Amino acid sequence: MKMTCCAPFVALLASAVLLTQCQGGDPNVIPLEDATNSDSDSLKYEGETHLANLRQLTYGGDNAEAYWAFGGDQLVYQTTQPAAGIACDRIWIMPLDPQGSADGHRGPYQVSNGLGRTTCPYFLPGDTTVVFASTHAADTACPAVPERGPEGRYVWPIYNTYDMYIQNLSTGEMNAIAASDAYDAEATVSPRGDKMVFTSTRDGDLDLYTCNLDGSEVHRVTDALGYDGGAFFSPDGEWLVWRASRPSTPEDIENYKGLLAEGLVEPTAMELFVARTDGSEMRQVTDLGGANWAPFFHPDGKRILFSSNHATGRFPFNIYMIDVDGNNLTQITFDEAFDSFPMFSPDGRQLAFSSNRNNGRTRNTNLFVADWVD
Repeated sequence: MKMTCCAPFVALLASAVLLTQCQGGDPNVIPLEDATNSDSDSLKYEGETHLANLRQLTYGGDNAEAYWAFGGDQLVYQTTQPAAGIACDRIWIMPLDPQGSADGHRGPYQVSNGLGRTTCPYFLPGDTTVVFASTHAADTACPAVPERGPEGRYVWPIYNTYDMYIQNLSTGEMNAIAASDAYDAEATVSPRGDKMVFTSTRDGDLDLYTCNLDGSEVHRVTDALGYDGGAFFSPDGEWLVWRASRPSTPEDIENYKGLLAEGLVEPTAMELFVARTDGSEMRQVTDLGGANWAPFFHPDGKRILFSSNHATGRFPFNIYMIDVDGNNLTQITFDEAFDSFPMFSPDGRQLAFSSNRNNGRTRNTNLFVADWVD
């Protein structure tokens, strides 16, 4: 997968992919492929006791950030499929059948306009509109991706051409919201259906902001130096959880500010934080080292699922669970490469995530859904 605002680490797995089932046909529909050796037992690794009835939704390419519709019957996600002419991330929807598996009769289908780079989609209440960020207003082509930063370090571009849009799924009409001349992306919506949170550089640093669903009443949540992003609301809409870097030494601060001035960030040392939606009662949850990111609240609001490489500092990335007070760290997945973006369904019964498992020893990242076992 190419680099995205919400998925910086999957970029390390990127490669060109031959997606033979996408050759020809409607470019806005990627047919589903019949799975081989993909029964639930073969998809799971030993120790994954919290997952049951695991099923695979996509087969090939780079697919990630699958977020549930409020009705629980669809996932909106981003995909890159070079062989199908999708050179950088586009926004797609995956309809689901009553069992929570991919409904091949209705999709998946593309909802973004096929221009620029798009990222971080999320359903709004009613499931007739989605919010996502796009660079298409500045340039209809995919923006350039830096290969490496100074001294060959892994970096991620912060495109100041990202703006957030609300798109009507029936008409295709797109309207910009909370626009600025800075980076505006990573929007997610409260389960209450009244607010969204996003990340922006409008005040000079990568900070969290909240706003109404139409982009009005923008309020800054964080102001500490460092990258604050990938935020999600608690089930009751009272709290936020997010990933953050906190450069503290003079060398780290200089490095962070220098990269940001070039539109880059080095997202390899991050911990999880929580706060009320107004930024009060902020506290750090993890202190594990490495990259701890893609957090999402458990339905009980007392635990957090997230992806981490703290065990090695490199690969693999696996999904973990921790109490909001930082206790009771539990490993959920046991992949040898990459598991991330754990997202509970609105009823809390299912978990969607992205993984490198069952990819035929390629670097494909696919979407999976499992029944959650507490």
